[in-house]
Amino acid sequence: MAGKTQLYRKRIVNHLYFSKMLSCAEVSMKIEKSLSLTTKILNELVEEGFVVETGHAPSSGGRRAQMYALRPDIMYTVSVAMDQFITRIVIMDMQNRHIGQMERFELNIANNPGALDIIADKISGMIEQSGIAKNKIAGIGISMPGFVDARGGVNHSFLANRQGTITAFVESKTGVPTFIDNDSSLIALAELKFGAARNKKNVMVINVGWGIGLGMVLNNALFRGDDGFAGEFSHIPLFQNGKLCSCGKSGCLETEASLTAVIEKALEGLSSGSTSVLKKAALEFLSPEDAGDAIIDAAAKGDRFAVELLSEAGYNIGRGIAILIHLLNPGLVVLSGRGASSGKILQAPIQQALNEHCIPRLAANTEIIISDLGHEAQLIGSAALVMEKYEKGITRKNKIQEAA
Repeated sequence: MAGKTQLYRKRIVNHLYFSKMLSCAEVSMKIEKSLSLTTKILNELVEEGFVVETGHAPSSGGRRAQMYALRPDIMYTVSVAMDQFITRIVIMDMQNRHIGQMERFELNIANNPGALDIIADKISGMIEQSGIAKNKIAGIGISMPGFVDARGGVNHSFLANRQGTITAFVESKTGVPTFIDNDSSLIALAELKFGAARNKKNVMVINVGWGIGLGMVLNNALFRGDDGFAGEFSHIPLFQNGKLCSCGKSGCLETEASLTAVIEKALEGLSSGSTSVLKKAALEFLSPEDAGDAIIDAAAKGDRFAVELLSEAGYNIGRGIAILIHLLNPGLVVLSGRGASSGKILQAPIQQALNEHCIPRLAANTEIIISDLGHEAQLIGSAALVMEKYEKGITRKNKIQEAA
């Protein structure tokens, strides 16, 4: 029975993290165990300082239920959010609040054999500087672009590691259980657990960045596909433009709608004499991230050329979303990730594309919204990955300690 009790304890911790606050009856329903057993375990967790009583639920006419939550500082996650050019690392508590300063640094991960060493060293340094004991860190979650085999711990697009898997390498450097997944999948996980997709049945989460990522929530669960590669929205072949995509094919959505494509079109337009507050020489001098931000900022301030660039990208994203609506009939489409900052500009042209390309009956009840989580979604998704794998993380932590 002791082994089963430990399992129930882990599950309670997991549910409290994702739900933030639950009554004993709600916990009992989630772990599918009797109220008496649930009460006993919750009382033990309270006595041990793992769980705190947070007061009573609002009155519904009867006796108000006692509510429970995880103690925020009982353990932590290390959250790593990567794109092709920038990596962010931060330690989070059980309420997904940043502990200390987030570290943000430039790191081009394409064809960079030393990138994984840099990431592992940065994570190790942050853990050491935080002063947090490793036994209080539930795990390291890393979200990254590319074809990520989350189960195998391998990225088939970036961060090649001849010494084994990415997860095993980082674990060997840090001594902390490590999990990886695709960035768009984890942005969708963040939206599902803490954002706009919470309690929604079918949601498409669009990650507008250097590609056009997609996380799919189907029947209120994250859909990853058989091999974990579902959602490669960026590589839908929509165009006969002859432009080579990063995937090696041509005509993909990414070649016309990604921030990379927007920057290229901005430089072409400025070379041809387009009027804008943006200047070609200045844009060429900037890093890809800063160039993308400059265009988004210019559009937000009403620069006509910048607005036209983003509107064209939005319309093309809308054409892709029209296909998703015809296939999956989602009730909600969320613009999240980096591109959420330009969401208001993208919304109108996306809707225009849906008006032109969708069967009205299919699109009638699909809502397009901008994420409240924004660029923070990827960091939250990385933390959520650790807690989603909490039971497995404890087992892996024990093996790491035994091998040390």
